[in-house]
Amino acid sequence: MCEAGRVTTDPAQDPDVQELATKLFNAARSGDSATLAAYVDAGVPVNLSNEKGDSLLMLAAYHGHAGAVQALLERGADADRPNDRGQTPIAGATFKGEVEVVRALLDGGADPYAGQPSAVDTARMFGRDDLLSLFGQGG
Repeated sequence: MCEAGRVTTDPAQDPDVQELATKLFNAARSGDSATLAAYVDAGVPVNLSNEKGDSLLMLAAYHGHAGAVQALLERGADADRPNDRGQTPIAGATFKGEVEVVRALLDGGADPYAGQPSAVDTARMFGRDDLLSLFGQGG
């Protein structure tokens, strides 16, 4: 595509695409379910990830937004998609102690044994017997 005398072939380098991606990552961090749902429904990839491999779901889960997590899962987000460090959304939510997010992820099919460290390992590490119970583990 040609714009203002320059040729851009990689959409990821397009400033408009970068601006939209930033808006969506911020919506995930802030729990803006309506914005996330609208853009995904309009064709934005539900598993869109940033430069660290953090998906929209990971950011919503880590920041404690159960509603945004549920909206993304309902639209096909991969509940077990790890980031570049091997961390999954459910492990991030477990680390942060976000019980409602953990429940939403479990309801959406997340595997508490996936990733490194897994959500089960994280719950054990931090003595979260309540979350271990949700994972079917004894405290």
